[in-house]
Amino acid sequence: MGNICGNSVSKLASGESSSGSGKGRGQNGSVKYGFTLVKGKANHPMEDYHVAKFVPYQGRELGLFAIFDGHLGHSVPAYLQKHLFSNILKEGDFCADPNRSISKAYERTDQAILSHNPDLGRGGSTAVTAILVNARKLWVANVGDSRAVLSRRGKAIQMSVDHEPNTERGSIENRGGFVSNMPGDVARVNGQLAVSRAFGDKNLKSHLRSDPDITNSDISVDTEILIVASDGLWKVVTNQEAVDIAININDPEKAAKKLAAEALNRDSKDDISCIVIRFK
Repeated sequence: MGNICGNSVSKLASGESSSGSGKGRGQNGSVKYGFTLVKGKANHPMEDYHVAKFVPYQGRELGLFAIFDGHLGHSVPAYLQKHLFSNILKEGDFCADPNRSISKAYERTDQAILSHNPDLGRGGSTAVTAILVNARKLWVANVGDSRAVLSRRGKAIQMSVDHEPNTERGSIENRGGFVSNMPGDVARVNGQLAVSRAFGDKNLKSHLRSDPDITNSDISVDTEILIVASDGLWKVVTNQEAVDIAININDPEKAAKKLAAEALNRDSKDDISCIVIRFK
């Protein structure tokens, strides 16, 4: 199958951005996508990576879209960019059992990342992946707080699950960890990590989960767009606000840039990565 995820890696200096676009055949004409990645104001290198492309697979056309939001370095999200989709499509017959293929690939990819330590460092990454099958069926999976939001008749539908320490406090404590929430800060696992599920993070792995939540949806004539983005957007823009901003911009690359600009205008400090997929 080869490297279906590509090797494009954006190493961005402060204030710089990267963007692009593409399209697939779709069920009635083309499905278009556009993306943008903008380095945040934090004093560390860009740690967001993405995948956005269409590939042939067993007589079908798959749209592969993902945002990988790294922390404590870019090695883990770069590894995910290169390997996660390949692993999903190698896990038996994806089209026969997408749920199993995705779950197993997430698990085995995390095990591979941990086994490569210290080559990949002590960092980790969240992930949200979206697989579009023949522009008719959508499968979304995620660990962490990057998010996928679908628009149907202009209504925002969240397709992913935000994995926050307070929400999964019981699981963390059952694994011997704890959740702290210092005044003025967000809840963190063992006072360190602001998400309860992630790839990597070897030092915290005994207290973290890396199994994804998986959802699916039919793509109907009422479905307008899908937005896949890192929490640099979602910290300051609601699901419905994002849909309202993007839905009337026909060019999905311009829509992604508009969303990133809005997040910056609202003083988002984090890296901002966004993919917009337009179905009609």
